[in-house]
Amino acid sequence: MSERESARTTNTANMNAGADTPDPAQVAQHWTAIAEKSQRLVSEFLARQHGVGGESVGMSNPMAIGAAFFEMTARLMADPARLMQAQVTLWNDYLKLWQHTTERLLGRPAAPVVDTPGDDRRFRDPAWNDNAVFDYIKQSYLLAARSVQGAVKDIDGLDERTARKLDFYTRQFVDAMAPSNFVLTNPEVLRATIESRGENLLNGLQNLLGDLERGKGQLAISMTDMTAFKLGENVAATPGKVVFQNDLIQLIQYTPTTETVQRRPLLIIPPWINKFYILDLRPRNSFIRWAVSQGHTVFVVSWVNPDERLAAKSFEDYMRGGTLAALDAIQKATGEREINAIGYCLGGTLLSATLAYMAAKRDARIKSATFFVTMVDFAEAGELSVFIDEEQLKSLEERMNKKGYLEARDMHTTFNMLRANDLIWSFVVNNYLLGKSPFPFDLLYWNSDSTRMPAAMHSFYLRKMYQQNLLVQPGGITLDGVPLDLRKIKTPAFLLSTREDHIAPWRSTYAATQLYSGPVKFVLAASGHIAGVVNPPGGKYGHWENETNPPSANDWLAGATQKPDSWWPLWHEWVSQYSGGDVPARQPGDGRLPVLEDAPGSYVTVRAEH
Repeated sequence: MSERESARTTNTANMNAGADTPDPAQVAQHWTAIAEKSQRLVSEFLARQHGVGGESVGMSNPMAIGAAFFEMTARLMADPARLMQAQVTLWNDYLKLWQHTTERLLGRPAAPVVDTPGDDRRFRDPAWNDNAVFDYIKQSYLLAARSVQGAVKDIDGLDERTARKLDFYTRQFVDAMAPSNFVLTNPEVLRATIESRGENLLNGLQNLLGDLERGKGQLAISMTDMTAFKLGENVAATPGKVVFQNDLIQLIQYTPTTETVQRRPLLIIPPWINKFYILDLRPRNSFIRWAVSQGHTVFVVSWVNPDERLAAKSFEDYMRGGTLAALDAIQKATGEREINAIGYCLGGTLLSATLAYMAAKRDARIKSATFFVTMVDFAEAGELSVFIDEEQLKSLEERMNKKGYLEARDMHTTFNMLRANDLIWSFVVNNYLLGKSPFPFDLLYWNSDSTRMPAAMHSFYLRKMYQQNLLVQPGGITLDGVPLDLRKIKTPAFLLSTREDHIAPWRSTYAATQLYSGPVKFVLAASGHIAGVVNPPGGKYGHWENETNPPSANDWLAGATQKPDSWWPLWHEWVSQYSGGDVPARQPGDGRLPVLEDAPGSYVTVRAEH
């Protein structure tokens, strides 16, 4: 479309928009509701601020980041030649951009000065390319972003942790300043504003106030229609029963769908940072439902959403009251002492620690262990490590000790910051600028249903593993009086990692292949921390296999074979080696444990405030 045609289309839209004048009475009602809600929110906010210290952002504290930026500034000033070169380069790029834009305004073709990354969905509206003005705004931003981030990355003399922290927080600032986040520089928002005569902004203001009200003064961005889902009905709906509970877990046994089942039950240990039903979203993508259909007697740990009463619960308590308690309960429920186990993310870290503990105790009840996107060596822990330094940890511990736990919204915000454009700013544009309601999406419903962390356990986990990396060191961590040594683990292991994982980088998870003493099968799935795991047969993503585990992760990938479909059937084939044969299907409640309630149980329904 030419510039003239684009302008004609816009003018036509303007004239058509004029035909639909909003009802003044309805607009007045909107503004009255907004005024009342705003007044109430401001009053509540001021009341809460009395005696309250500085605000936090996720697990970080903005005041604790200043030292890193001060050091960066000092080093930049100490090398003025490099700073000047960066400025000259940016100036030259802007001169090229002016020339490019002038050529376009004169109707001549011109190649862009900077290309938009193919996966950047912020600039997908055609006007970012078709309209010379918006193309200039877009490229100007991309050039500035590239210059700022390049200057931060190229500073000599910074230690790796400081450099990573600077890069991460600079990217947060750069992402926040994108022209797509503002009314006057986003063509899609401008078009919607003209066509609706500003009704989108009015609706967006109502959405914003609603999210502030829901977050009790803190912005809790709505990512999906929370009313579209109900646990036990259209998510977490695989039939089963709660057959055991203590103060940390409910244990769910799922109803069989086959006449016979594998003799050894399957225990799934999810992370307690999130809720277990990521593996049981809808029937079509439920790993739990699929595993039941393959003839497994599936048990799943549903962790409690802790409050101040559980502040002193430790990582050791999670092992005893979680994994080991579940093993004892499964034996009562089925009569089987031996099981196969799966640990997901932090649940896998707990499973690995438990296996080391059991190896020292000569306890061989777990006959195979599957690890989904699990780190045990935290030397290269990815972007989460930017929150793990002494200054930020002390600040975080002070906050946790006041309440006895880490707020769910802090964990939620932290993980969202790792993918800010997708999980923060896209919703700001959709909800507040376009004035739209969030789309119902089961995965985002789960993502918004986060949990608290007990203070003692979370501090231990962050310090002993993320900060000090002691789990990988023989005897570095002691649980229940037993020094742990992962090299003593001889249990056959299946390691599933995902290539685009931003939480547990796959090259870090691969390190476990060189630690365990038993046979290890490593599989790499496409996509990320969630989508690569929740990928049923016939799904979007394939995987890579390699029969050997060389010391280098890159060497493993170089020798791997890419497969086009899900890894689920491959895992089932592998774990069936340790099934112990077939037995008649077991119904929940048939053994020595009575049924307590229907799945998904009551622990999972406890929602934390956001």
